[in-house]
Amino acid sequence: MGRTNPTYRDAVSSLESEWGPMRRALRREYQADFDRLFERARGFADAAGHANATDPERALVLSVLLAHEVELRQVRGRLEEAETELEDAEGRLEKIEARLAETDSRLEESATTGPEDGRS
Repeated sequence: MGRTNPTYRDAVSSLESEWGPMRRALRREYQADFDRLFERARGFADAAGHANATDPERALVLSVLLAHEVELRQVRGRLEEAETELEDAEGRLEKIEARLAETDSRLEESATTGPEDGRS
């Protein structure tokens, strides 16, 4: 016996064709984003195909949401890494500024007291 429902991949292709007029009506700057949504939906085709949903649109929406969640987790991870690097850099900068202030202080002292070798 064959499948009673089309495969998820076929359903996604069909939905993409069905929504083609909307894609064409979008500004060019958004058309690639539209295409990316369907690419993301196809990225989870193996898992969505196992669900064998009678309503493939729900599987498509869930696949897109899952893809967004994955990307959000990755972006958050990169943000946390960048924040840690920034904190480290700020700590190093504070140490450098402290050393610079100490050096400036010594230079000011030596300028007001004159040379240390006894010559005036």
